Amino acid sequence: MGISLSVKIGKLSLKNPVLVASGTFGYGEEYKGLVDINKLGAIITKTITLKPKAGNKPPRIAETPQGMLNSIGLENCGSETFIKEKLSFLKTLKTAFIVSIAGYTKEEFSKLAKRLEDEGVKAVELNISCPNIEYRKGKLNFSQDAKSTYAVVRQVKKSTRLTIITKLSPNVTDISEIAKAAEEAGSDALSLINTLLGMAVNISTRTPLLGNITGGLSGPAVKPVALRMIWEAYNSVKIPLVGMGGIMDASDAIEFIISGAAAIGIGTANFINPEASLEIIGGIKKYMKENKIKNVKSLIGTLKCPTRN
Repeated sequence: MGISLSVKIGKLSLKNPVLVASGTFGYGEEYKGLVDINKLGAIITKTITLKPKAGNKPPRIAETPQGMLNSIGLENCGSETFIKEKLSFLKTLKTAFIVSIAGYTKEEFSKLAKRLEDEGVKAVELNISCPNIEYRKGKLNFSQDAKSTYAVVRQVKKSTRLTIITKLSPNVTDISEIAKAAEEAGSDALSLINTLLGMAVNISTRTPLLGNITGGLSGPAVKPVALRMIWEAYNSVKIPLVGMGGIMDASDAIEFIISGAAAIGIGTANFINPEASLEIIGGIKKYMKENKIKNVKSLIGTLKCPTRN
């Protein structure tokens, strides 16, 4: 039986629904020789900003039960160094790549997206949801406010023809409201979830384990939250969803697809097993064979929910 794993996210046609999440795979070249990158559905790069960013003070990573906290603070080389030194490798790949971008204003997002479009980039992920930086002094980050989400996405949509994937935060009361705002502004897809805000304490010194005090929680511990939010978003918007949050194996990935994700992102698992994404591709294919599913698209959003009282 012929099996099709191909999916479409905006204008991007992907050979399979397995992506590697931003911040966990560098700019791709770091994994060269460890993973056959061209077998992936797509790479989402480490987030870049217009100018280089130093990031937060160390310690930046702390292990937690069933997860990890990070407070990198979007350290990156900046857009011009990315274009000069990183982009050429990505363009040699036979698989799609998506550049994750961040900014402190909607104008910064727009300017950076346009600069990348001029350099031949086809898709961006708008990282409006990193919990480890202060976007606007004393205010919520963009993805925690529907109007701010709309404003950023709309600005990028007006200035480019790129495929726009908007990355949403789980640190909100109603993910549906934010998802709808991004869709109405013109986002081609959504990726969710970003990390949950958390912290850990050294009881011997009575000090935080992270230099920034709080950080983003990822790994298996966040999977139930991520699944719930994918399901809520799927029932609120019509654009494709890229699900992520604690996906460690093919079974986890399939849960996300059944709950409404058109594609999935592998994050923390890359640190444990660089080939996790390739194993997950194989596992999805095996599941489809065993269940006589010809096209992965027919599996999306097939969750059978009992009637609530």
